[in-house]
Amino acid sequence: MLKKLAFGALISVSTFAWTINGTGSSFQYPVNKTWIKGFYSETGNRVNYTATGSGTGIKEIIARHVDFGGTDKPLSPKELRKNHLAQFPIIIGGITLAYNIPGVHKLKLSEVAIEGIALGTIQYWDNPVIVKYNPNEKLPHKKIIFVHRSDKSGTTFNFTYYLAKMSTVWRHHYGVKKALNWPTDAQGRGVAGKGNAGVSAAIKTNAYSIGYVDYADAVTNGLNLAVVQGRDGAFYEPNPANFAKGAAYGGFSAKNDFFKLIAYPKKGYPILAPSFDLVHTDDRNAKKVTAFFNYAFDHDEMASKLGYIPLPSNVKAMVRKYWEEKGISPEK
Repeated sequence: MLKKLAFGALISVSTFAWTINGTGSSFQYPVNKTWIKGFYSETGNRVNYTATGSGTGIKEIIARHVDFGGTDKPLSPKELRKNHLAQFPIIIGGITLAYNIPGVHKLKLSEVAIEGIALGTIQYWDNPVIVKYNPNEKLPHKKIIFVHRSDKSGTTFNFTYYLAKMSTVWRHHYGVKKALNWPTDAQGRGVAGKGNAGVSAAIKTNAYSIGYVDYADAVTNGLNLAVVQGRDGAFYEPNPANFAKGAAYGGFSAKNDFFKLIAYPKKGYPILAPSFDLVHTDDRNAKKVTAFFNYAFDHDEMASKLGYIPLPSNVKAMVRKYWEEKGISPEK
């Protein structure tokens, strides 16, 4: 009898197991990959997710080619209503300034140095602005190679948002964008990589380079990470504890569909990015998507191991209530 019941249970799992598909943000890919593996092991349901960049994630979910789209650039409530979409944050992460300078392992970058590197006004590693906070490092007279994204990117969007908040010059001349012609490209010192993994690979293979890349990919690739100056003037190492200090000033609200960027907080590590997912409120698979992320919200340990900051419990509660109001709560 027991054998029959056990067999019946297995049949039940295989008969009703389902598959959903998502694409978009490469920033959230590492944690999605871990959650997907655990979710399948626990439920037998499959979630496929490809890292194609936030621009593609938005485009593909609007076209209804996938069940959910990952993006680091939130859509406004107006854009969401127009496309019958719901939006919710899933994770918070840090964007690092990863570099490859042979012999240099403790680089500190002030706001003035970061601004000059991004604008292209600082062209050599031994510029006095950089040397000022690195008196014990042998910075070479080598041109700085700046690595950026080749695709439309939420990481680029959040990094340029940080630059625009930190630098008046950047804000007036370049603003906040998913893709742009970087000033260093015109000087012949730019290199582009696709996805965060592509940027990491480009930094790794180009001596004297620096670029912006998410923490998980930077750590996975063993890159050196710069200590950066925050809004309060203090210098912060890129690590989960300092990301959490900054994330405490997030300020999410369900009233505006969580439309919020959090970079350049008052204190803590300054280059932060929340990552979101989009789902159609009238799609029959929407409840399966929220079932997956409901599982994810209960497994913070998987995100923490990768260096992400899990959503605060009050924000998770807001998201679950938002799902209920939108009619997309997981089926019980």
